[in-house]
Amino acid sequence: MRDVLTDARRLLDGGRRVAVAMVVDSKRSAPRPLGSRLLVTEDGDMYGSVSGGCVESDVALRAAEVLERGTPQLVPYGISDDDAFDIGLPCGGEIEIFIAPLDRGEVDRVGAALEAGERLAITTTLSGPQAGGKRYGEGEADSAARRESPDTFVEHLAPAPVLMIFGAVDTAQELSRIARQVGFRTIVSDARGKFATRERLPDADEVVVGWPAKAYELHQPDEATYVVVLTHDARFDEPALGPALRSAAPYIGALGSRRAQDRRRERLRNAGYSESEIARISGPLGLDIGALTPAETALSIMAEVLATRRGRSGGRLAEAAGRIHPEPVAS
Repeated sequence: MRDVLTDARRLLDGGRRVAVAMVVDSKRSAPRPLGSRLLVTEDGDMYGSVSGGCVESDVALRAAEVLERGTPQLVPYGISDDDAFDIGLPCGGEIEIFIAPLDRGEVDRVGAALEAGERLAITTTLSGPQAGGKRYGEGEADSAARRESPDTFVEHLAPAPVLMIFGAVDTAQELSRIARQVGFRTIVSDARGKFATRERLPDADEVVVGWPAKAYELHQPDEATYVVVLTHDARFDEPALGPALRSAAPYIGALGSRRAQDRRRERLRNAGYSESEIARISGPLGLDIGALTPAETALSIMAEVLATRRGRSGGRLAEAAGRIHPEPVAS
């Protein structure tokens, strides 16, 4: 729901009748993850995606039927369709789409939970007389799967992952912009007031003027926190890296040449950090794409963060074996 929440609220507030289509099962090379949604209004306007364009036209027709009759539909799509290029998945995957009238209660419940930083579990009944019904409970980390029975779909929604950026340099501007686009909440910290300004960092969710400790007071790093240190000042290295090294943060990256990385590691050893703690630093940070400009460097960094989050190596897909998209989360 997070991906279409803003549009859902706007459409409902405007008095529009809306159906929501949701990916509730996938096999092989499905183009969108479980839980992806497409909103379809009574006028045929569409927001979001369930297949990247493969089946949206047919889903829109079925959504019109759902709005007219008020009865949800559970619809399979895949390579077995008569015309896979018109109504199907030419990429070779299979998906199952659940289409129902948009539930105002779900929109309000999800919005309130995410705004409050809570975790929420949503169980949707997919068939039978209770199709479209919802149950809510305490959530876990983000996941979605057919659980309990084939007739139910369970989503766990958690607050957005956090990207903590130390050093309000030009790369931080680009990095906070990309991070927002891919669903991260960003905190940018710098002790230099002329750099750490809202005007320079319009895409950051929080701009903290002060030493790293001030940012860590605002947010304690956890398993959903990714830390990037872009400062070139040795005085900031330990304050920016230290709390992250002794936390559950899955990614800690630091800018600098290989020689600068060696000097940084030596300073951290002298400050009492263990070899295993120091080894957690990804430095030089980012994937090797030959980045030169701040925007290219930010892209390289964000790619490494996403690869870490998904448990991928970050290599070329053409040279990798297995699924292109991450495996659906199972119970």
